[in-house]
Amino acid sequence: MKLSSDENEACTRCQNQGRPVFRKTVLLMLKPDLLQHAMQGNYRFCSAPDCPVVYFDEESNRQLTIDDLRIRVGVKAKVDPIPLCYCFGFDESHVREEIINTGDTTIPSTISRLIGAGLCACDTRNPSGMCCLGEVNSRVKTLRTQFS
Repeated sequence: MKLSSDENEACTRCQNQGRPVFRKTVLLMLKPDLLQHAMQGNYRFCSAPDCPVVYFDEESNRQLTIDDLRIRVGVKAKVDPIPLCYCFGFDESHVREEIINTGDTTIPSTISRLIGAGLCACDTRNPSGMCCLGEVNSRVKTLRTQFS
């Protein structure tokens, strides 16, 4: 399975630079009736929050949008539940609730500990194909500012 290394490929809708993802990741995210549409190609993930495209094929210009997926994409979600960690099920409301109730959150350290134990599957469970910890830490920082 080829993972493209050309970092200059842009989303065909919003022109945001796309990040290469394994086709397996794309297939695991799609609704069953759309699987045949992604059996070939080199896909990239569009992380632009306001763009409905989640994946695009860098050769055919095929686009797969938020409506084509069977899961919610955290960076594109506007209302709860907003997924943060796909491996262990944490969403933004978990972080927000813990900060409101205790003044802080242990969720990033919990995720980090589980990752360190080799228990994550970010390459297949996270739509971006990447570890969630960077996004989790970014959202925690924002939520701490809002609720502390």
